[in-house]
Amino acid sequence: MGLKIENLTYVYLPKTPYEKKALDGIDLEICDREFTGIIGHTGSGKSTLVQHFNGLLKPTSGRILYNDADIAKMNMKELRRNVGMVFQYPEHQLFDETVYKDISFGLVRQGFKEDEIKDRVYAAAAALEIGEELLQKSPFELSGGQKRRVAIAGVIVMQPKVLILDEPAAGLDPRGRDRIYGLIKSMYEKSGITVILVSHNMEDIAKLVDRVVVMNKGRIDMDGPVSAIFADVAHLESIGLKSPQITYFMKKLKETYPELNANVFTIDGAKCEIEKMMSERKKTC
Repeated sequence: MGLKIENLTYVYLPKTPYEKKALDGIDLEICDREFTGIIGHTGSGKSTLVQHFNGLLKPTSGRILYNDADIAKMNMKELRRNVGMVFQYPEHQLFDETVYKDISFGLVRQGFKEDEIKDRVYAAAAALEIGEELLQKSPFELSGGQKRRVAIAGVIVMQPKVLILDEPAAGLDPRGRDRIYGLIKSMYEKSGITVILVSHNMEDIAKLVDRVVVMNKGRIDMDGPVSAIFADVAHLESIGLKSPQITYFMKKLKETYPELNANVFTIDGAKCEIEKMMSERKKTC
């Protein structure tokens, strides 16, 4: 079960002088409860790909299945209730009088009863650390990080089974980015939903996801666990990407300490390997 993409091709502005093939024969399966990262250089097709997952774009050819059902034949309201999407700068979509009304907008449109709307709004606000005192404020009075959390709450309030996040921390300072991603990781671990994260930040991908899909020129170039993808530094560089900075640091350090395991991709992993190496060196002294 989950999402299955079969031979997906998408052409922008077909039969015009500006025709461009953005996706070319994509085959991909994302199972339930996976946390998958999608990376690629600008123009590689990653955002175009995920916009097909809940019907925002329609394939030129191929198909997308959700729980074995062709989404082209599904009710779009039902699909988008199950497959939610957070765009870059989602706070630009805020528009209502209060934070409460903005978060509840989708539920109202879907015809939920007021009691359930209230319960869901308060639960979504708590999950994104939006204090109850903010719910009656205008969203335009909030800080950038607060607006971002409100916009994400407006998606998770629908309780989607699949959550797609396209650069959800774009434009935030490091503290705001860490907070957003920490909340997303916590939500994933508690609820067991499927999360698909599109990001240019290799450090965030390495820290958060279990599987990485690498896009290049509208095709899937690599697909595998974090350790396998980021270990292949040479290939990533050949398609305009890099491993996390800590990986380069560890490989440089290994030139001085050959026994060091340099195949790590997070600061915590590097700390662990350095401490392990230092402990072993003390034993031999």
